[in-house]
Amino acid sequence: MARINFGNFWLSVVVLGASVSVAAQSGQTAPPEQGKEAPPSVRIEQSPSGHVRTVPPAFTPSGLPFAIDGNASERSIRIVSEADLTREDRDLFADAESSIQEQAGVQNLDFDSAGWTYSKLVCPALPRHLFLRFTRDDGTRQMSMFTAAIPRDGNGRVHIIPIVRKGYSLFSPAPIGALTIAAFNRIRVEDGAGKTADWLGTGLCYAALAGANPDAGEPINPDTTEIPATMPPTLTTLSEGGAIIRFVDVSATPHPMEWTLTFDAKGKLLKAAHTPAAITGPPRHVGEAEATGQAKQ
Repeated sequence: MARINFGNFWLSVVVLGASVSVAAQSGQTAPPEQGKEAPPSVRIEQSPSGHVRTVPPAFTPSGLPFAIDGNASERSIRIVSEADLTREDRDLFADAESSIQEQAGVQNLDFDSAGWTYSKLVCPALPRHLFLRFTRDDGTRQMSMFTAAIPRDGNGRVHIIPIVRKGYSLFSPAPIGALTIAAFNRIRVEDGAGKTADWLGTGLCYAALAGANPDAGEPINPDTTEIPATMPPTLTTLSEGGAIIRFVDVSATPHPMEWTLTFDAKGKLLKAAHTPAAITGPPRHVGEAEATGQAKQ
């Protein structure tokens, strides 16, 4: 009896009505059969029953803001401490410090006060900016935090994204706030982010700028029949243009959080959602009978 490969199932491109969904993968595309790589003009769908069918290129929508054939290179955002910053990054911060101080003052973040520390957020999807997260935490509930985006080539201006001020969110929670979305869109335009952008990296970078330390978890092993505890990162593209990025931040405490980011056909972020993720329990191994839906006799 054939055994279903759940890894390939999650990594497949699925056409549902007028949309296409792509799960994030690492290093290679999912093979249609016997290790043969799918041609660029053909999409593969594999159902839970094991049936495989090809989807004609005509079903692939145009006007997509991200590359659906690309591989997500990063599944988390690396954080670099202040002590480990390069000389170039330190110089960029020094040049931008007055602008950061001015904008933080407008938001009443008390940036002039002592006790602030900062770290670098490494976002490969937006390489033309230096991202710094500033935190003031005295161990009480009065923590303040914001992020700053500094253009590396001078093409653009310094942006700050308030996260919390003395323990309270400003205006609306940063992960879904209009200020966060607007700043992120301006940063992407200045960075020249186009249709070849890493979609998962883009989503992770947004989450990091909004205050998270996002980790999308380990890639699914296509050679096992383990069912993951949470939804794998997924890109859904729509026939009229636009895309939806979904991933679960498994590092969030006390509960993994699901991020849903909706973009238009030009890559502009329209809205964001940040909700507790559905949990199926720890990854578990599925036997052949259960995987194929066959009850043991």
